[in-house]
Amino acid sequence: MSENEKLQWEEVSCEHIVNDEWIDFRKSRYRFPDGREFEPYYSYSRRDYVVIVATDEEGNYICVRQYRQGIKQVTTEFCAGGIERTDGKEYGNRQDAGSTENALAAAKRELMEETGYESDDWKFLLTVPSNATMADNYAYIYVAKNCRKVSGQNLDETEVLNVHLYNRAQIDEMIASGEFPQANHILALLLADKDENVK
Repeated sequence: MSENEKLQWEEVSCEHIVNDEWIDFRKSRYRFPDGREFEPYYSYSRRDYVVIVATDEEGNYICVRQYRQGIKQVTTEFCAGGIERTDGKEYGNRQDAGSTENALAAAKRELMEETGYESDDWKFLLTVPSNATMADNYAYIYVAKNCRKVSGQNLDETEVLNVHLYNRAQIDEMIASGEFPQANHILALLLADKDENVK
């Protein structure tokens, strides 16, 4: 038996507490490898999303400021947004990729909609779980360089955000002070740094 098999939990039962077009929120009962069982274990499905480390032609980082309900504060972060689905749901399994928008197309669309910027210089960096402990969606991380302003914003009905340009020192200060708190956005910045240093 492999190490993974020795560590694997078995889902014994699953109740879908909320299962609508926005979220699949579940309560599960699990059996541990030693035979003990535990419940409730809560998890959820949301749609995959993109995070874009975008810089303009002067090397400034293109960021957005908006209210985040989870921590109840206005934050600064990179442009990001959900990968749209043809079935209209806000969540779904990665195995049904035929029902989802192409991730790069989503990144280009989100950058344009949220900031009015576009780029011809895109690079994919990594796909990473959003929250491996309790969610099954993934973040697709991209870099977009030499972005240029071509239009105004075209925001969704629930989006209220402002666009700001920052240099790297300002980004670092905001990370240190907690004003730039999104973990996957900080990871995206570090990955972009690493990618730049490899060249």
